Amino acid sequence: MPTTHLLYLHGFRSSPRSTKAQLVRQRIEAQHPEVTLWCPQLPPSPREAMALVTQGIAGWPRESMAVIGSSLGGFYATWVAEQTGCRAALLNPAVHPARDLARYIGAQTAWHNPEEHFFFRPEFVDELHALHCPAVTRPERYYALIAKGDEVLDWREMTGRYPGAQIRLLEGSDHAIHDFPDYLDEVLAFLDLA
Repeated sequence: MPTTHLLYLHGFRSSPRSTKAQLVRQRIEAQHPEVTLWCPQLPPSPREAMALVTQGIAGWPRESMAVIGSSLGGFYATWVAEQTGCRAALLNPAVHPARDLARYIGAQTAWHNPEEHFFFRPEFVDELHALHCPAVTRPERYYALIAKGDEVLDWREMTGRYPGAQIRLLEGSDHAIHDFPDYLDEVLAFLDLA
């Protein structure tokens, strides 16, 4: 069934103003104006972030919703997909954010607005542990765009997390996937939005 409702989840320190989120928004507005697109600004607390998302999608049709998640948003998108049964497109998804973000406890600045600050609290690591899905069910619902050139996350961990999923492994690129426009059609085709 074609996607009628699309959720986009940004990464750590990121925002709905990210390049990838904006590209998705522009494409949906131009070619699929009938599709409901929601890209919320996620609070730093993982528990609060997923409470916000759960409330925001409560009325969405499960059979025709989908989620795109980038980096930490990919970890969140996996949780959403496991809760709802929807399709998920993951962009360099974080696999072990509780481990990786433990060293970022303290004051942080927002990537798209250095004037914006937030505090990443120690209990947020526990909240990430609580959201971890041991294994994905129905891997055919998952597409992952993974860059070997990612300077933040290990591509081997990312590919290993999603056995049986449709994986596009980029030989180079980077964590931000600077060449994302080249793969946007493929991402949206997986979600029946091409």
